[in-house]
Amino acid sequence: GNRMFGRVKPLDAILATAEKKSLHRSLGAFQLTMLGVGAIIGTGIFVLTAEAAQKAGPGMMISFIIAGFVCAVAALCYAEMASMVPVSGSAYTYSYAVMGELLAWMVGWALVLEYAVAAGAVAVGWSGYFVGLLREYLGISLPTSLVNADALIAQIKLVFGAANSEAIQTAIATGGYINLPAFIISLLVTWLLVIGTKESAYVNAVLVMVKITALTLFVVLAVPVMNSANFEPFAPLGFGGISAAAASIFFAYVGFDAVSTAAEETKNPQRNMPIGLIGSLAICTVFYLLVAAGVIGSVGAQPLFDAAGNGLAPGSTELAAACATTGGQAVVCSKEALAWTLREIGWQQIGNLVGLAAGLALPSVILMMMFGQTRIFFVMSRDGLLPERLSRIHPKYHTPHVVTIITGIVVAIFAALFPVGALADISNSGTLFAFAMVAIAVLILRKRDPGRARPFRTPAVMVVAPLAAVGCVYLFW
Repeated sequence: GNRMFGRVKPLDAILATAEKKSLHRSLGAFQLTMLGVGAIIGTGIFVLTAEAAQKAGPGMMISFIIAGFVCAVAALCYAEMASMVPVSGSAYTYSYAVMGELLAWMVGWALVLEYAVAAGAVAVGWSGYFVGLLREYLGISLPTSLVNADALIAQIKLVFGAANSEAIQTAIATGGYINLPAFIISLLVTWLLVIGTKESAYVNAVLVMVKITALTLFVVLAVPVMNSANFEPFAPLGFGGISAAAASIFFAYVGFDAVSTAAEETKNPQRNMPIGLIGSLAICTVFYLLVAAGVIGSVGAQPLFDAAGNGLAPGSTELAAACATTGGQAVVCSKEALAWTLREIGWQQIGNLVGLAAGLALPSVILMMMFGQTRIFFVMSRDGLLPERLSRIHPKYHTPHVVTIITGIVVAIFAALFPVGALADISNSGTLFAFAMVAIAVLILRKRDPGRARPFRTPAVMVVAPLAAVGCVYLFW
């Protein structure tokens, strides 16, 4: 047993294995940046804005900057590893090369948490917008029992001995049993991934434009009606709240490593990977700050408190109960924060359009996440850390169909049962662990293997890599 986990897979062996069972190189710098923006802009900004407001209030502006900064330093470390080891599997592959099998295996599973659980979170986020679309366009109100699992979770809490509070009773009375839209979209995306992904690159490019247009429209309409009074009090829950929101908001940036996951399919990865990573992060940070300012300035973003004056936990039974009693007239109660904000400030139809954009675009994010997930399983299986059968390629579709189907079913179940914030937090913990490992790996490799060709070198690595590791641990904590 000990022998098994002591092995390191040398870089040359990794590159050789990749040559044997490899994927086709077809992506350039622009496509990578678009892929990055497409993978980054998603649930985080469309859905978790409400979550961040409940944790930090207007201070979530700072949260975006903190999360973006930690991502940027992590991305610079990522880029160095990605340019040295341009194969599928991102952080997993890098850890294998540097820190050996046991840590690689742990990082592999951390990435499973990151991707699979995140795909579930995006499915839940999509569901919130989809329900709003049905209501606004077709006048169909889905029964509560089919759009969340609050009642089910509350009942499970009771069974496992939670105090029988008023909030739990409210949740059982007003909550649902399964998030059906989220369940269905997860299975649909799985089916698409089994059929093949080449076409999805074009679809993805179109949907990225849809998302960017929607967010631009939001900014153009919400920012001009900003009222500076809404920024007071700026940090109702102190710096602790801002940090907590940064840890949630971090989810809004994850996805940039999908760029490095696609390394094996990139033309000239040495030049194009870093451009794709840093470019997509920069574009997204600017966007996010404008969107956050628009929400705070136009409808306000103050959290809801309990009787004792403590902020209620997002996604909690208590917050759901508080929202049910106030009729949900706060951005922190909305399952479709951006569409809701526009409707509140008088742009009913454009709010619906932004909802439509999210409804069209978020499935492509689920697709990207599941794609990343199947590729990591594929590489782990190719390396013998998972059963060989998992890396079977479909004779007709040329996709790793076995892992894709297994992943899809797991994602669908998560999406059916859990609230978006809980999924995002679990996903973030996996991501932060993986990122911290990559930052450390970059430093170790600089010492151990200084002579190896590094097409992209992390600038000021003695500062940047420790910052990335510490930043990730801080957000994790």
